[in-house]
Amino acid sequence: MEKDQNLEWVKRIKALADTGLVYAEDEYNKERYEELRELSLRLLGHMARQPLPVLNDFFMPDVDYPTVKVDVRGFVLNDAGHILMAKEKVDGKWTIPGGWADIGFTPAEVAVKEIEEETGLQCSVNRLLAVYDKRMHPHPPQPFYIYKLVFLCHVEKGKLQHGFDMDGAAFFDIEALPELSTDRILDSQLHHLYTMVKNKDTNVYFD
Repeated sequence: MEKDQNLEWVKRIKALADTGLVYAEDEYNKERYEELRELSLRLLGHMARQPLPVLNDFFMPDVDYPTVKVDVRGFVLNDAGHILMAKEKVDGKWTIPGGWADIGFTPAEVAVKEIEEETGLQCSVNRLLAVYDKRMHPHPPQPFYIYKLVFLCHVEKGKLQHGFDMDGAAFFDIEALPELSTDRILDSQLHHLYTMVKNKDTNVYFD
């Protein structure tokens, strides 16, 4: 069991290094993330008794099988029935909290983590509301094929305050929504989710 846990930690370190390499904007940080990635592979090699080149080929094949990216979001209503939203720095528009699924976290854990990071509120997950295929909804064009998982969440504690990578956090009435970041959420989806919750619809929407 301890070996399995250690393996998950090392995989998580590698995932953080890979993410850092995607977003690093200067050579200093790129070098640090490359070093971190190599160290994680060496640890994996030690645990699996495999040489580094074998692991490099395993994690970075010449031709990888294309797969779907997963976006995880939390849908939260307060006692007044208003929707929790965060304002993106990227486009200055609003969305429900969420982001890419992280290696080492379950989908529900990602939803909880993203809500707290973006709005300061600590939540619990009630259930899965919907799995949206972005291709089936009128989002702006995207280079990736994406599934969106939306969980119904409940605020447990915390103070409403936006995270470092967001420009705002607030609750909005369904009939007075702010300008939406349509790459992340659509008006039609918010109304759909809101109706599901208010009608106590226990089905999970898909596609």
